[in-house]
Amino acid sequence: MGDILESIKRGTAEILSEAELRQRWLTSGRPLRVKAGFDPTAPDIHLGHTVLLNKLRQLQDLGHEIVVIIGDFTAMIGDPTGRNTTRPPLGHDAVLTNAKTYQDQVFKILDPEKTKIMFNSEWLQSLTATKMIELAATSTVARMLERDDFAKRYKANQPIAINEFLYPLLQGYDSVSINADVELGGTDQKFNLLMGRELQKHFGQVPQVVITTPLLEGLDGVQKMSKSLGNYVGVTDQPLEMFGKVMSIADELMWRYLELLSFRSMVEIDRWRQEVAFGLNPRDVKVRLALEIVERFHCKEAAQKAHEDFVARFQQGILPTDLIERVLTISGGVSSVDAGCSGILLANLLKEVGLVPSTSDAYRFIQQGAVKIDGEKVSDKKLLIEPGTVAIYQVGKRRFAKVRVNG
Repeated sequence: MGDILESIKRGTAEILSEAELRQRWLTSGRPLRVKAGFDPTAPDIHLGHTVLLNKLRQLQDLGHEIVVIIGDFTAMIGDPTGRNTTRPPLGHDAVLTNAKTYQDQVFKILDPEKTKIMFNSEWLQSLTATKMIELAATSTVARMLERDDFAKRYKANQPIAINEFLYPLLQGYDSVSINADVELGGTDQKFNLLMGRELQKHFGQVPQVVITTPLLEGLDGVQKMSKSLGNYVGVTDQPLEMFGKVMSIADELMWRYLELLSFRSMVEIDRWRQEVAFGLNPRDVKVRLALEIVERFHCKEAAQKAHEDFVARFQQGILPTDLIERVLTISGGVSSVDAGCSGILLANLLKEVGLVPSTSDAYRFIQQGAVKIDGEKVSDKKLLIEPGTVAIYQVGKRRFAKVRVNG
């Protein structure tokens, strides 16, 4: 049991409490019901999410029951965690679309045959007004304001909507509804997870054990990994892009990624750290991590090919051999500069061919000197690309597209 707990503790921030987990594990006589909830407020998951998902898979492999709660009801409120403003409401159709994508991506890590997917609208949608009042009466405004997010907003005279106070209560009620033994969440979710314990006590259940996992820093090494910040590695990224993103992290951040994302033993990782201290290039260790990550979400052959392409492109200055020409027709479907122009702004072109998510991102990359046309850096944000032009466009180190512009 000691060895099992030690392996579980790797990649976790806190277990509340370890003694409770040990006792329940040894005395329950059945697999523990382990819960994790995800609000599908965005369509994709990234490596930051997999820190928790990897821990779920570990518990699953140890024989426990994994229940993934898709917060299709709570997503329409929006988790206030880490927010300094009220989240805009998300429509039910958008939530369901995102939820389907979440399920597909979660099963890249969890065993679909051994994972139970539940939607919290199954029980929250049917809560009566009487039940909701009873639920609200289990906590106080003072308790809610103990939460750092709310306390900061309250002191700054920033509005806090009443439904935001309901969010942790509803997430906690999820634990009551499925009678969870254990709940996992990021360290930023601790308030919500503990609310689940309190509500289980209120409803006569044994309170769940809470396991928190660290928040993974993004590629910038500063902010937590987030799609909105653009510092993420998506689990559906193409092999070369995934490989290149992992290779772009700072040498010091590499060790944290290895601890939280790699399935290599800490003994082996510590040996690599010693080898680097004695002169091994950190890049070689980073390659091992990148190969492991790409193989996990694609396959071994894709990982090897991504490595070869990365070396050819960035160490030998060779463009990718599989570059496919894109044709962009700017009459009728794509906006040009204005009605009187016969070309398209560079920023619009970069967005239309998928090299950037938005024109504002394109302008930012151009300003940073990260955009090239046929290998030449571009600094003119008003550059007009005329019909008949064929060129290779590059954004950053990893994104290329060969584009023909037709009028």
